[in-house]
Amino acid sequence: MRNEQRFLTISIAATMVVAALGIVFGIVSGSFSIAFDGVYSLADAAMTGLALWVSSLIVRSAQSNEKAGRIRNRFTMGFWHLEPIVLLLNGCLLVTVAVYALINAVISIINGGHELFFGAAIVYSGATLVVCVVMASIGIALNRSLKSDFIALDIKAWIMSGGIAFALLVAFVIGLAVLPTPMAWIARYVDPVVLGLVCLVMIPLPIGTIWKALSEVLLIAPVDLQEHVDQVASETVERLGFLSYRAYVARVGRATEIELYFIVPQGLPAKTIEEWDALRDDIGERIGGESANRWLTIAFTADAEWAE
Repeated sequence: MRNEQRFLTISIAATMVVAALGIVFGIVSGSFSIAFDGVYSLADAAMTGLALWVSSLIVRSAQSNEKAGRIRNRFTMGFWHLEPIVLLLNGCLLVTVAVYALINAVISIINGGHELFFGAAIVYSGATLVVCVVMASIGIALNRSLKSDFIALDIKAWIMSGGIAFALLVAFVIGLAVLPTPMAWIARYVDPVVLGLVCLVMIPLPIGTIWKALSEVLLIAPVDLQEHVDQVASETVERLGFLSYRAYVARVGRATEIELYFIVPQGLPAKTIEEWDALRDDIGERIGGESANRWLTIAFTADAEWAE
């Protein structure tokens, strides 16, 4: 978690630098696509900051000091549910920015394009491409062990930004090359055309993240987890002679939430608390995945209404 926070902090700083350069160079060069890249980076930095805040809340709540105790007393269910909300907001914001930029690109093309100072544009694109490659490489290497959704989304954002920078660099070099030729009229359309193409590529990219986050916000049961829990519960019912069971599962951020209710026959011979606890331990081991991120509840009742 602390490595995650360090990377996100560095990522925010780098993104803010790229955003500031994008806005400044966009104004100097007259490039809508560079200005869009700066605004896109600014929005990404804001969302990464929100992700860092959620990550820090999770870390602080796990500590053993008095402040952490007060946090746990106020948020007894933890903070895992904030992760998919942040990811959903992030994905929707990036798609919205890209759609707006695409509309502006189409309007600019219809109006005949505009002049562009290619020298400043090329300098910005090259510098931004280097920063994006470095940050994406660091994130990929770090996330091989952390498996963080926040870092994964941030890596995707850096790759997307790097793709934008590379496309801009190629387009601006081509635009500069055609200026002394009879095809110089093309140069006026380079900026809006490349902006439109970049937006068309970018808009679908966060869709997978949006759908995954939305399914977690809506507590849609993951098929693989549901099938595994159903198998363990069915075997337990058959092995111990229970009547049936009810299983409720969900993945919310890093947390796996499982509630299992076993319907036992009325008049079942009494067991000690220790025996019931041992049975819960056995079922929990069969389900697997025990960690601080697993929320497992196992209950036994003769009244099926308690399980509904």
